[in-house]
Formats: sequence, C-alpha cells, structure tokens
Amino acid sequence: MKIGIDTFGCDHGRSGLGSYLQSLVAALPADSDIHYELFGAEMDRYTYNSETESTFFAVNVPDSLGAERFWHQYLFNKFCRKRSYDAVLFPAVVRNMSLKLKVPGIAVVNDVISALIRSGTDSWLKKLLKKGLKNADCIIAASNYIKQDLIRLGIAAEKISVIYNGIDHSFFFQRPFLDTGSGIVDVKPFAIKRPYFIYPSRTQGPSKKHIELITAFQKFKQKTQLPHRLVLAGSDGPYAEEVKQAALKSSAASDIFLTGYFPHESLPFLYSGAEACVFPSVYEGVGLPVLEAMASGIPVACSSSGSLPEISGGNAAFFDSDNTDEIEAALERIVLDKAFREKLIKDGTEWVSRFSWKTTAAETLKLIKRYAER
Repeated sequence: MKIGIDTFGCDHGRSGLGSYLQSLVAALPADSDIHYELFGAEMDRYTYNSETESTFFAVNVPDSLGAERFWHQYLFNKFCRKRSYDAVLFPAVVRNMSLKLKVPGIAVVNDVISALIRSGTDSWLKKLLKKGLKNADCIIAASNYIKQDLIRLGIAAEKISVIYNGIDHSFFFQRPFLDTGSGIVDVKPFAIKRPYFIYPSRTQGPSKKHIELITAFQKFKQKTQLPHRLVLAGSDGPYAEEVKQAALKSSAASDIFLTGYFPHESLPFLYSGAEACVFPSVYEGVGLPVLEAMASGIPVACSSSGSLPEISGGNAAFFDSDNTDEIEAALERIVLDKAFREKLIKDGTEWVSRFSWKTTAAETLKLIKRYAER
C-alpha cells in the first residue's frame, strides 16, 4: 500500500500545521506493507524527515498559495495516478485540497472552519466546504468542537472521526529550573528574565485576543505591582502591527516581550521557566499549547470558548476573553493562590498524560487503511 502525504500549506514547518505534520510523520508506525511518500515543494525535502521509512517527491510548483491551489485543482489527480497512491492524507486541508478527488482522500481539520469563513479572508473555503470536504472519503477532526462545527456547516456526521493531536512527552516534560541567581531563562536566541507569563501564538487576527491580553496584563501590573513580564511568542501574522502598537502604548510596555518566530526546539525551556501559560484565543479548534504547557508542569489560564474546555479537560483557570478584568483575575489567582496553582499543575499533568503522537498516528493510519483498502 502506498500512502501519499501532502505537505503543501504547512508553512515549511513554521506553524501549527507544520508542527502537526512533523510530529505525525515522526510517529507513523513502520509497516513492511505500507510505503509513506510525502510530496510538496523541494525546499521541504528535509523539513518533515523522521525515523519512519518514508520518501519525498518534489513537485515543481511556485511557492505561493494561488499556484498550489491551481495545481491541486487541475493537476493533482493526474499526479496521484502517476505516483500510484492508494490514499492521500491532507494535513492542511483549509489551505489546499483537490475539490474532485479520484483517489481516497482523508482530510485533517485542525481549525474551526466557520470562524475562518466569518473572517471573510478566504472565499475558497466556501468552495472547499461545498465540494472538497463533502467529496472527501473521511475527515479527521482534531476535537469534538471541530466535529460539531463541521456538522453545523452541512458535513455528514458519519464521515467525521475525532482524533486528538498528541504530545511528545520526551520533548515536553517538567524540567527543574536551575536558578543561578540571575533569574534568567537562557533560551537561544533569547535571554528572558523571570517571572513571566507566556502566550505562544502567531499574531493571526483579532480572535487570538493578543490586545485584550495586553490590556489585562497592564491591569495586573497596576493592581499587584509584581515584577512579572508577558512573553508573546509567535510568528508575525496579518495582525502583528496592531499587536505591536498595543504593546508599545501600554503602560507595561517595558515588561512586554514579543519574540517573533520562536524556534520550536526551544519552546519546552520557555514553557518550563514560565509562571503560567495564558491562552486567550477564541474559536480555537486544537489549543495544542495548552497541552504543551501542562506537560511542561506549569498552570494554564485560558479562554472558556472554543475547544479549550474540552482539550484542557477542565484543568485550567477559565475566563471570558473579551473581559479583561476576568483575564487579570485569572493571572492574579494563579500567582497568589498557591493551593489553586498546585492543583492546576497536578491535575493538568495527570490529564495530559493520555495524549501521545504514537496514539494519534496509529489511529490515523488505521483510518487511512480502512478507506485505501475499499
């Protein structure tokens, strides 16, 4: 059996979709009867490499979303016939997928598509819903919240399977902070002074609630007079300038640190040195940073909307992301209420132990095989 894995749309490994694909490929079980072949841009030949015996086929397509979508619509099926795929996995379905599949297609949805449609930034998504996802043989939803969203948009429930993202526990685990007296967390290429809150998220748009968090942090500083900092760790997105301006205009500007793109290999150290992970994003379908923070042994404060209550198992300090007083109160309680803080850490560590990429990959492969063998 030959399984094609589409790497287009995964931002060359520098986004949540890219991280998902890297982790999934690394955990795919070796099977003498299965050959995995990744395909995409030549520059990604070694981006998603792993110990799994897989090959990579470079496709000569310009590095632009428009060119990639053209290729998927008009050349993809011919490509699949030539490569003799028995099934194809689309990890970045909201970016790229053929609307008329002639090979079994399994689409992975890690986003709340209704929220993307409401944002009005990509009209192609409506076509994707009408044709692409409805023509896909199977859809993997990363949470029940995403599944229910797809059902409300008209996707048949019976073709949707929920498979949660995993956590690499050899990468994200509780690391003791060795205080040399400086209180500095040295995470190349940065040196960040503790104590600090971390919000790891790309500045994608208003729904990420960076500006509301900056306002709440300013209130926290004014009310408590504590030395905490706020670290906004994530690549610049379309909303980056608005977030930077809000940080600069804040009275707590000197304690707000925007890192831009943060190397994935350094994230565990950034988590482990943090006072807490704050995740105010709404319409979140996966919320993987919540699990990464729990696995790293720090408490989580997050939005009460989207999939976050489901993903966190209720083991977080929840708030209304539009209410900056509630966000401030959550930060304050995590810092000042020692018993509450310790409970969040203990319960979060126990909860996150059930998530693994090995399980995610095994369930994903089982689903692919089911449709490839039909």
